[in-house]
Amino acid sequence: MTDTLMLRSGDVRQRFRITGVVQGVGFRPFVHRVAAELGLAGFVGNDSGAVFVEVQGPPVRLGEFARRLRAEAPPLARISGVEVVDVDTETTANGFTIVQSHTAVGATTPIPPDVAVCEDCVGELFDPADRRYRHPFITCTNCGPRFTIIRALPYDRPATTMASFVMCARCAAEYHDPANRRFHAQPIACPDCGPALWFSSGTERIDGVDAALAAAQQALADGALLAVKGIGGYHLACVVDDEAVVARLRARKARGAKPFAVLVRDLAVARRYARIDDTEAAIMAGPARPIVLLRRRPDGHIAEAVAPGSPLIGLMLPYSPIHHLLLAAVPNAAARVPDALVLTSANRSDEPICFTDEDATQRLRPLCDAVLDHNRPIHVPCDDSVVRVVDGRELPIRRSRGYAPLPVDLGRDGPPVLAVGAELKNTFCLTDGPRAYLSGHIGDMGSYETLRAFERAVGQLGEIRRRPVRLAADLHPGYQTRTWAERHAHDR
Repeated sequence: MTDTLMLRSGDVRQRFRITGVVQGVGFRPFVHRVAAELGLAGFVGNDSGAVFVEVQGPPVRLGEFARRLRAEAPPLARISGVEVVDVDTETTANGFTIVQSHTAVGATTPIPPDVAVCEDCVGELFDPADRRYRHPFITCTNCGPRFTIIRALPYDRPATTMASFVMCARCAAEYHDPANRRFHAQPIACPDCGPALWFSSGTERIDGVDAALAAAQQALADGALLAVKGIGGYHLACVVDDEAVVARLRARKARGAKPFAVLVRDLAVARRYARIDDTEAAIMAGPARPIVLLRRRPDGHIAEAVAPGSPLIGLMLPYSPIHHLLLAAVPNAAARVPDALVLTSANRSDEPICFTDEDATQRLRPLCDAVLDHNRPIHVPCDDSVVRVVDGRELPIRRSRGYAPLPVDLGRDGPPVLAVGAELKNTFCLTDGPRAYLSGHIGDMGSYETLRAFERAVGQLGEIRRRPVRLAADLHPGYQTRTWAERHAHDR
């Protein structure tokens, strides 16, 4: 916070309203830092539609503030508009503060996607001197879950699934320290106040991070199918080089011959299984961390059942702290440490991904032999994204985690319309003014569970956007999506 500033001759005051992807990306801490460096007074806050700012000081400094607002915005921010108006100066300006959020009438701000754990957090994760050493939920302003934990806007901790985890004194101090990387990081936690990790198999439960991870690694080494609760749902994991184990995974999922993805520790391991150019490597290591379809190496030691008959293989790098820990040695543990794992969504092929406690007790159990679980709730399920590089450009095949629900700019305003999507590989779209918001991957609409997942996702996105006045559906008479749209059309 800056010192109290008395009104100086020539000072001016301006109000800024910044729209776009500006919540959940560290924008308020960024604004606070810039204003403090320039010696400006005022405040910054979130409302449900934007970030609002008022700054006061010499005109040249306000001009520099406006320039830096765009030029130095946080890397995850996407500014779509900046409105600036002159307002009356205040006689005594009490420094620069982050003020309480409030709800505003009108369009709501875009929700940011989930972001892979950053290098700074990974460094702390494996630093024995750091207080978050081996903490499976380490995060900061620049990384971590967003879309999957947000219940409502504006984006503040009480509106997320972290609301039930009360910050300890040390986390609260970091949260309120403008010089700290976790300044106003809503999912902030530590081993003293954050979620818990455990391992279970049958009636056995093992608590404690290292004990749970060691048990999970041993189960994998023994050929078990391990369910792992992640950012947007549960995955099923197994070793990559055992034909019988991978075949058993296929049978449990009723998968047929569709390829599985492989999680690899780093790019060096990835290059053992695929040929990777610079563009593909950059996408793999980017903040979205999608599955990237790559040219398979014939000499890669991987079970044929992972991607039977395919010249391609889908690889991804760790994007959650749990992934990093699962692929690293546990101190004083003897289990074989994997550097690659088959990793696929935890569901039968005609069902949506498991993500709730109810799913874990009912649908998940028949699919796996053991579970690496935690108690941070997932509000919105989100499958892994799949991309491929074609002619040097990234081509989305499944746009989900890391990308959804970032909007597509339509270039023109219009009424809110819900396009309910296809029968197979369903993704729906909701327009809101000049933007189109695509859901994450839903799945094939042939089962009751997928229809429930579709309805839940439509409701969740509709809660934070405008209610659609039109529904758009395929005319095919046998499509569940058309039937659903006709049933919900009413007077629209």
